[in-house]
Amino acid sequence: RCENLVEIYFQLQQQVMAVSTELGPELLPRLLERFNEVLSSLVKSSFLVEKQPPQVLKTQTKFQASVRFLLGPRLLKAAPKPYVVRADMVTEKQARELELSNYSNTLSESTGEIMHNTVALETNPSSGTCCANFKNVLLKKIKRCERKGSESVTEEKCAVLFSTNVALSPSNVSIHLQVLSLPIVVIVHGNQDNNAKATVLWDNAFSDIERVPFLVAERVPWEKMCETLNLKFMAEVQTTKGLLKEHYFFLAQKIFNDHSASPEDFQNRHVSWAQFNKEILPGRGFTFWQWFDGVLDLTKRCLKSYWSDRLIMGFISKQYVCKLLSMEPDGTFLLRFSDSEIGGVTIAYVIRGKDGSSQVENIQPFSAKDLSIRSLGDRIRDLGQLRNLYPNIPKDQAFGSHYNSEWGGPG
Repeated sequence: RCENLVEIYFQLQQQVMAVSTELGPELLPRLLERFNEVLSSLVKSSFLVEKQPPQVLKTQTKFQASVRFLLGPRLLKAAPKPYVVRADMVTEKQARELELSNYSNTLSESTGEIMHNTVALETNPSSGTCCANFKNVLLKKIKRCERKGSESVTEEKCAVLFSTNVALSPSNVSIHLQVLSLPIVVIVHGNQDNNAKATVLWDNAFSDIERVPFLVAERVPWEKMCETLNLKFMAEVQTTKGLLKEHYFFLAQKIFNDHSASPEDFQNRHVSWAQFNKEILPGRGFTFWQWFDGVLDLTKRCLKSYWSDRLIMGFISKQYVCKLLSMEPDGTFLLRFSDSEIGGVTIAYVIRGKDGSSQVENIQPFSAKDLSIRSLGDRIRDLGQLRNLYPNIPKDQAFGSHYNSEWGGPG
C-alpha cells in the first residue's frame, strides 16, 4: 500500500511539473510545499518496529529487535551505501516531547547506555524488504528519572527510540526517520520481574492506541479486567480452557475484599491499579497480581494438562469448598489454588465420622518444586483417603491418564 501511494505521489508530481508554467508563480510553490509535506508524512509513517524489544528488560542482558522501512526498497535504491539506524533509550518524558513535536525533534540525550546500538538498514533483494536487525543489543545501564509520589522503579516506563536520516531518490530530499518501541520497564534484578510484568500487562491491556506516551487509565471496569486475566491465563498456560464465571466471582471477592456482594454487583465496579498491584491483600504479604502470577506460573509449569481436563476447580475460596464438600460422601475431594501461599495448589477432602458428622481437611499446598519431584496425579493416587473427585467421579477415572506407569503399591 505504501509503495502504491508513493507511485501515485510521483505521478502527480510529474503532472504538476508538466503544467508548471500554467500554474503561475503563486500556486506552484504552494503545491510543491504541500507535496513535500505529503511525501514526508508518508515516508515517516512507513518506518516501524517489526520485532519489539522485550517489554520487561533486564540490564546486562542481550536482546533483539528489528525495524523495517516499508518504502526502503522503492526510495533507497540509489543510495551509495546503507544508512545506519541507531537505538537509544528514552524516558516517558522524552517520549512525550517527541510525540508533541510530531517526531520532528531529535533526541537530546539517551537515558541509558545501549551497547551495539547501530545497525545498517539493508534491503534484502529476495524478500524485497528493507530492515535493520539488532541481533545482540545490550542495555548496559539505565538512568532513572524522578518518580511521582509512591511510584516504584517497576512502574517507570521507558522505550527504545530507533532513528536514522535518509536521502530519498530521485528527489534527494533528506528526511529524519524515528519510531518508538512499545513501553518497556527496565529491571536490574530478577526479583523485580513480577512487578514489572504487572505494569506492562496493565499498559498493554488498558491503554488507547492513540495516546500521549505512556498515559493509561488508573481505574478500569472489572469486566475488562476479567477479559485481560482470562487472555493472559490462556496465553501463558497455552490452554484453550479459560476462566469461568465462578472463577471471576472468586477473583472479584479477592481483589475487592468483599464477600457480601453478588456476582452482578461486581459487574458495574471499577478496579484500580493500586488494587491490582500496589495494595497488599488483607492478612497476606503480597498483592493480587503477585498471587495471580504465582498461579499462572504453577499452572504453566506443572498443571497444564489437569487444568485443560477441567480437573482443577482452582479459583475457589476455602469457605465455599467447606460448604460444597460438607454434604458429600467420605473421601470426596477437589483441588484449589492456595490463598495463603504464592504458587501453591491444595487438596481439600471430606472425612465423615461414624456419627455422620463431616470435617473438611486441607492438605498443605504443593509448590512447583514439590510437583517436579512427584506429579500431582501420582500424589493423588498415593493418598488413600481421596476417593472421588467432586461432584462424584472415581479418582482413578478422573486422574488415571495422569498417573505414571511406575507404581510400587501404597507407601
